[in-house]
Amino acid sequence: MAEKSAVVRQVRGLTFAGLTESGHWVTVDGPPEFGGSSAAIRPKELILISLGACTGSDVVSILQKKRVKLGGLEVRLKAQVAEEHPQVYTKIHIEYVFYGENLQTGDLERAIDLSQNKYCPVSAMLRNSVELTNSYVILSPGEYHSIKQNTESYAHAST
Repeated sequence: MAEKSAVVRQVRGLTFAGLTESGHWVTVDGPPEFGGSSAAIRPKELILISLGACTGSDVVSILQKKRVKLGGLEVRLKAQVAEEHPQVYTKIHIEYVFYGENLQTGDLERAIDLSQNKYCPVSAMLRNSVELTNSYVILSPGEYHSIKQNTESYAHAST
């Protein structure tokens, strides 16, 4: 069995920096009301991003192997959180937003199914403790470029 490792170091307060074997750092932080400085993403939010990136990577890879011409993919996640501590996610809905023309629903559904039930380790780890649901929508490539342009403008304005 393969083994993976990570180290997480306190920077100050509730700000931590984590490093994995891939050599990339990620910073997490808490809200000011708990002693954090809101300088970075919350640890629990990383679970949503990890799930979206994992299943999104699978879906894109599967569709590429099937030679599907995908204009882009966006994975939107919405989670319900328990009221009581430890305030875990109780349900996560994954919406796959496919951009492209002449996309076959059978190809998309098969890629989603393979990701969710065979390949995505994040889905597999969460499945026994969180209700995972999914849906998808197909939009035109023009809508993707408009959204991408708005996202890039926001990113540049924020730096």
